[in-house]
Amino acid sequence: MPPPRTVNAPPADRAPTGETTRFGGPRGQRLRLREAGLGWLLLLPSVVVFALFVFWPLGRTLYLSVHGNDIFGAPSAYVGADHYREMLSAEFGRVLATTALFTLFSVLPAVAGALVVVLLLEARIRGVRVLRTAFALPFAFSVATASVVFAVIYNPAIGVANGLLGTFGVDRVNWLTDPSIALPAVCAATVWMNFGYNILVLSAGVAAIPPEVVEAARLDGATGWRLASRITVPLLSPQLFFLVVVSTIHALQSFGQIHILTKGGPDQATTTLVYSIYEKAFAFGSADFGAASAQAVVLLVIMLACTAVQFGILERRVHYR
Repeated sequence: MPPPRTVNAPPADRAPTGETTRFGGPRGQRLRLREAGLGWLLLLPSVVVFALFVFWPLGRTLYLSVHGNDIFGAPSAYVGADHYREMLSAEFGRVLATTALFTLFSVLPAVAGALVVVLLLEARIRGVRVLRTAFALPFAFSVATASVVFAVIYNPAIGVANGLLGTFGVDRVNWLTDPSIALPAVCAATVWMNFGYNILVLSAGVAAIPPEVVEAARLDGATGWRLASRITVPLLSPQLFFLVVVSTIHALQSFGQIHILTKGGPDQATTTLVYSIYEKAFAFGSADFGAASAQAVVLLVIMLACTAVQFGILERRVHYR
C-alpha cells in the first residue's frame, strides 16, 4: 500500500487562498495607504512648525523683495527687480567685502586655534582636565554677555587691552572707533566666543579615535607632529568639516556682537550684510522692508553657495571612519 501523500503547508507570509498579501492586491493597497496616513500624521507637527517659521517667512521675504512699501513698511506697488538693482553699487560692494572679511577672520582662526589647543591638550601633561575646562569656558557665555565683556576690555581708558599694551610702552589704541582696527577687534571677540564650542567638538572627536590606532602608530615610531598630522588630524576631518560649515553659517548671520560693540561703525567699517538688513528694516526709524528683504534673499543665496562649495571641495578630503 503506497504511503500517504503529504501536502506542504503554505508559507507563513503567504495569505490563504482567496485573500491578498500585505504587499499586493486590494488588502495590500489599504495597508499601504494606512501606513502612509500614519506617517503623515506623525509628521504633521513638524510640517506645521516648518510652514509657520520657515516656508511662510521665506515666501513673505520673496514677496516683499519685489514690492515697494509705504512709510509704515506695508507693501505697496510691485517694483520687480528694482531693489536688486539698487544693490549694484559701491556701497553694497563694501558691505559684501566686509562680510567676507569678517567671515574669513572669525572662522579660520577659531577652528585652527581650537585644533592646536586640542592637540596640545592631548599631550600627557598634568592638569589637562582643568585646562580643557578653562578653554571650553567661553561656550557658557551668551553673545550679549561676551560682547559686553569685550566692550569693557576694549575701553580706551580703563580697558585691559590698552593696559597690557601700556606695560610695553605702546600707546593707547581706539579698538572700536578706529576704522582700520574695529573689524579685527570684532573678529577677535567672535573667535573667542566660538572657541569653547570648537574645542568641545574636537575634544569629542579625539576621544572617539580608536586607541589601538594611536598605539599602533606609536609603536611604528610616530610621535609629536608626525602622529598629529598623519593620524589625529585625518581622523578629525569630519569634525573639522562640520565646524567649518557651521561656523561659516553662524558668521554670515552674526549680529549681536556687531550691534553691541560698534553698531556697524565707525564709518561703516563693521557693517556686514546682516547688519545692513537691520539698518534698512529697523534702525533709525527706517521701514524699508522691500530693500531689506532683497538683501536677505542675497544673504540666503550666499549661504547656500558657500555651503555648496564647501561640500563640493572640502568634503572630498574628509575621512569617515
